[in-house]
Order: sequence, then structure tokens, then C-alpha cells
Amino acid sequence: MITKHDVLQRAKDDNIRFVRLQFTDILGVNKNVAISVDELETALDGELMFDGSSIEGFARIEESDMLLKADPSTYVVFPWTKGKAPTARLICDILNPDGTPFSGCPRATLKRAVEEAKDMGYTMYVGPEAEFFLFKRDAEGKATTITNDRGGYFDLSPIDTGEDARRDIVLTLEEMGFHVEASHHECAPGQHEIDFRYADALTTADNVTTFKLVVRTIAMQHNLHATFMPKPLFGEAGSGMHINQSLFINGSNAFYDPSTPNKLSKLAMHYLAGLIKYVPDYTAITNPLVNSYKRLVPGYEAPVYVAWAERNRSPLIRVPARRGSSTRLELRSPDPACNPYLAFACALRAGLEGVRDRLTPPPSVEGNIYHMGEDERSLADIKSLPGSLREALDVFAQSSFMRETLGEHIFERFLRAKLAECRIYDMEVHGWELDRYLSIY
Repeated sequence: MITKHDVLQRAKDDNIRFVRLQFTDILGVNKNVAISVDELETALDGELMFDGSSIEGFARIEESDMLLKADPSTYVVFPWTKGKAPTARLICDILNPDGTPFSGCPRATLKRAVEEAKDMGYTMYVGPEAEFFLFKRDAEGKATTITNDRGGYFDLSPIDTGEDARRDIVLTLEEMGFHVEASHHECAPGQHEIDFRYADALTTADNVTTFKLVVRTIAMQHNLHATFMPKPLFGEAGSGMHINQSLFINGSNAFYDPSTPNKLSKLAMHYLAGLIKYVPDYTAITNPLVNSYKRLVPGYEAPVYVAWAERNRSPLIRVPARRGSSTRLELRSPDPACNPYLAFACALRAGLEGVRDRLTPPPSVEGNIYHMGEDERSLADIKSLPGSLREALDVFAQSSFMRETLGEHIFERFLRAKLAECRIYDMEVHGWELDRYLSIY
């Protein structure tokens, strides 16, 4: 276990000049407070104060004073700063002025869910598959939607001119302690995926926030803009962040049972049933943008229908073929715009509810659901995910499960922010409308 004194010594050995104290707001946007290394001990003691009223969903003006408490285990040096002003990063929990956990801290929300699993004897492990696009910047350095290549799935140079950027992202991640398992070009032009090794839920959520920062930073060094927007290009596949998850007991994968026909344990089936039961409730969290629902349409390998399968990739949840310690459930609906702390907390609590209530999932659907007609899907009782953010919020707003999972503070403020986003979108005049109507009417 890394202690406060370990971090202070490492910072001295690494000749650190500045420290970035990193956290996320309720919407999953990375935030940070930069301090000199002289203030590092104060941050590790949880005594560094900042203004929470300026952070989305954190606090009102009259409740603005918040504390940052740095987690020593998250200490890492940003490789790109080593030359001039070496800078370290620590991920923080948000505390109230009296030192108690702040109810609006997404990291604390995941910690509560992890503790609930621990009380039941389980540890959740998560392996994310986050996709992103690399676009060119214009002469002023602003992002465009012009792709830097015309590559396709697993293509290499010279078609994939983003390979150099992706290589440098991987090297940077590895220098920061990531175990990168694979990186490749994805289906759409300019689209990439980098997969890193699974870990416990909290570590993985921290890694996802770090991953986004690294991808954006290294892309900028190549004069490219990296975006985790779910659907930036019409007519092309969108970006997802599949969440591979499993529960372990005493170091063994509790989803694996070699005595069953599919080698999945009863626990895995109960957990799977929980993910399915509550997916309408948590979709607003896993797919939090208006744009998210332009990815969740038939024809682009993104899940639309609430079903599961062991082989095909059209349902919401897939069970990859690997068994033993690699047995897992792959939730395919989330996109990389989600707040990973909240998304993992929702998935974990949904699965645990399935375990507690000993829920049974529907039969698996091994045929391609996209090729089924509406009557065939209806006969198989295959329902659809919410079709828009507003639909997802309608379910979310009525969900006691989500209110309990997120806590009153995050639940209310997330709902308020997202309803406002929908209203703004509804009032905005979009390019499609101008192209469609301006010259005709």
C-alpha cells in the first residue's frame, strides 16, 4: 500500500515541481487544481480547499468551500512534462469542510457500490474498451471533423496515418503504468481503440479518466484533435466504451462454473439478469448526451435491443468465449462520454440487485437481432433501449434504483443538467434544418 510518505519521497526523487490534483464533475468532465510541490503534503492530508460552486453539480454559492483529498495510490508523473517542469498527478476525493465525504463526489459514489459488493463477499473487476476519433485541426488550431485517414478495422499504415499518434499514446500510457493489451484502427475513418488490462472497479475508473487525458494530450502534440463524442460523423460507426465486468471471490472468478453447459455460474446469470432489468434506468448515465442516441441505432454494430448472447454481437450484453479467470459479461451500450465512476457504480449495483433477488435472465438470443422483424422481436419479448436522451431521462426520473445508487445530490443535479441540455437542443436551429428547409419554404 502506497502511503503519504511514499508519495512525498517519490515526488522528491522525481524532482517534481508541480502537482495536478485531478477529479471529475458529475457529468464526467476532468477537472484539476494545480499546486506547487510545496503544497503536496496538505493535499495528501485532505486539507486543500477549493471553490466547489464553480463545478457542475457540486455545490451552491453558499456551500462553495470544499476539500480535496489526494489518493496516494494514484501518484504518477506526466511523461510529457519531464523536460522543463516535471509534473505529477494525483486523483482526489471531494470532502465537505468538516472532512466527511461529499455526497456529490462521483468517485465516492463508486466507492459506496464497491463497499456494498465487498460486504456481500465480492470484488468487481472491469475491463473497458474505449473508442475515440482523431480529427485534423484547422489553421487556427480548432477541431474539425475531417479525418486524418481513410482506414478501416485493423488497417495499418499508410492508410492509417493516425498510427503514429496511437503508438505514442500507447507508449505514454505504458510509461504511466498502464498494461496495454491491444490497440488498433476501428471501423470508421479516423476511429481508434486502445484496450488496457482489467483491474478493480475504482482503479479502472481512475484509469479511464487518465486515459482520456493522455489521448487528448498526445493527439494535440500531433496536431490532431481527439474526441470521445459518441457519434461525430453521420453514416459512420460511433464510439462505444464496452464494459467487461466480473465478480471475484477470494481471488477466483465467481462467474465461472465448469459444471454448467455454458460454464457460467448461477451468480453470473443472476448478475446478468440484474444488468438487463435495470438497463432502462441507468441508460441516461451510460449514454449521457443527446448525441449518444445517434450511435444507438441499427446498422452500426451498436446495441439497440435488450437481450444477451454468447456468440453474436447484436445484443446489449455479450458473453465472450473465454472462460476460467477470464469469464466476464460485456455490457455494450455505454459510450466514452459517460462518467466512468457513475457508470461502473450503476452496473455493479444492478448486477448485485440481480444476485440479491436471484433474478433469472431471459433466454439468450443467438440470431442476429438486426435481421429480425418487429413481430419476431415482439414474439421473443425483445425490448429496445431508450431512443433518445429525453426518453432515458423519463425512466431515470422515476427510478428509485437510480436515486438510491447515485444518492439524492447527484441524482437531482444530474437530472436537472440533462433536462436543460435537452431543452437547449430542442430550441437550437441545426444545420440539417437549414439544409432541408431554407431554400424550400
